[in-house]
Amino acid sequence: MPIRPISPERLVELLADRIAALPGAGERRLRVAVDGAAAARPGVLADALVEPLRLRGLPTLRVPAAGFLRPASVRLEYGRHDADAFHDLWLDDGALLREVLDPLEPGGTGRVLPSLRDPVTDRATRAPYTGLAPAGVLLLDGALLLGRWLPLELTVHLALSPAALERRTAPEERWTLPAFARYEAETAPAEAADLTVRLDDPRHPALVERP
Repeated sequence: MPIRPISPERLVELLADRIAALPGAGERRLRVAVDGAAAARPGVLADALVEPLRLRGLPTLRVPAAGFLRPASVRLEYGRHDADAFHDLWLDDGALLREVLDPLEPGGTGRVLPSLRDPVTDRATRAPYTGLAPAGVLLLDGALLLGRWLPLELTVHLALSPAALERRTAPEERWTLPAFARYEAETAPAEAADLTVRLDDPRHPALVERP
C-alpha cells in the first residue's frame, strides 16, 4: 500500500476532514477511536483534533480508555507485569460499551461517563455524566482497542515498528512489549483500522493509503 509522508499539522487537518465527511456527520453522534501504544501518544493526537472539529461545527468529547480499566484485583491477578493479562484483561470492554459507546447509538441518551476508575488509585473517579450534543463526536484514545468489536464509526491506528516501539517505550513499561507483539500477530491493527499512521519518527508521520 502507498505510504504518504505528511506533516503533523496536516495530519490533524486531514483526520478532521475525514471525520467531518463521515456519513451522518453533523446529524448524529459519531464515535472515533485513536488506537496506539502509549509510546505513540494517541491521546496527544486525539486532543489535537478537538479544536479543528469544533471549527467544523462538530462539538467533541474526549474519553481516554485508561479510565475504563478493570479493578486491580482482576488486572493484576497474574502479577504486575503479565503481558498476556495486559492484552486480555486490563480494558473493561463491558463498562466502556455500557457507559460510553452504547449511549451514543442512534436513539441513545447521549449521556457519557468520561471515566470510571482511576488507574493509579484503583478507586472510582466519581466523574459526573456528560451529555454529548446530537451532532457531536466522541474521541476515544488508548492501546489495544481494535479487534474488540467496539461500535465505532472511524478507527485510526498509530503504528510503530518493533524497534521504534521498544526505543520509545519507557523502561518501566517494557514488560508490555510482548502484548503489542501479540496484538500485531492476532489483530493486525494496521489492517483492521480504517486509517493507519506510521509514527516511527513523530516529527515525520506517514499516512498509509489504502487502494
